[in-house]
Amino acid sequence: MTGALADTQALLWWLSDDEQLSARAREVIAKGEMRVYFSAASVWEAEIKAAAGKLVMQDDLLEALEADGFIELAMTAWHARDAARLPALHRDPFDRMIVAQARAEGLTVITADPKVADYGAIVLW
Repeated sequence: MTGALADTQALLWWLSDDEQLSARAREVIAKGEMRVYFSAASVWEAEIKAAAGKLVMQDDLLEALEADGFIELAMTAWHARDAARLPALHRDPFDRMIVAQARAEGLTVITADPKVADYGAIVLW
């Protein structure tokens, strides 16, 4: 594995030191065994939820992720096209973008969501 892309929930659990983040995911992120990326889609998703009152964030998410050593993975038109062409196994557009990005970039997805593996993505949990 050369790198991993953490989904939104995994990132939020990491930042809040939530026990729901698996021990393996926590270890990979903490030890720096591989480069761990975050998607611009995760920032977008979290900010939308925060604005709607569905999520309370203590700090600026983008700044917190960068301070903890996560690497930004920008969304491209290629990623958007591939996300739109994925089969309708998952209705969440943010997760579909993360799957498309991970597949295109050869990254493992850090996620607790079992539906992600249904797309053939390599999952670490």
